[in-house]
Amino acid sequence: MTEPSACFLLAAAGLSAAASALHLACIAGGPDWYRALGAGEPMARMAASGSWYPAMVTAAISTVLMIWAAYALAGAGVLPRLPWMRAILCAITAVYVARGLAFVPMMLLMPGRSLVFWGWSSAICMGIGIVHVLGVRQAWASL
Repeated sequence: MTEPSACFLLAAAGLSAAASALHLACIAGGPDWYRALGAGEPMARMAASGSWYPAMVTAAISTVLMIWAAYALAGAGVLPRLPWMRAILCAITAVYVARGLAFVPMMLLMPGRSLVFWGWSSAICMGIGIVHVLGVRQAWASL
């Protein structure tokens, strides 16, 4: 049964699940999708050459995002309680917010992607992080 104070965690779950699905679509879409979604030209070239590496990395990211969606759903009361739920939801929230704030360091650590990519991806991560912050705060007592 969904907790009455869980609307933000439900939204957080949907956002993480959508991000996961987008990563899977990138695998299916191939090199053009890797380029369009900002994975960088090296990943797109590897995908074009038939390398397993881009698909494996992208599938791993998609899997992590689905696990994060499951934790948000569990926090919302849709799924059964998961281990270390409060701590893990806090960690997930911290990762999203940190990634949103890490605009400049990420540009320096991973050159070759456009300023537009870093701006949008950072803003999206920050937005998802804020939804998580609100959701964890809203459902704290039941976590």
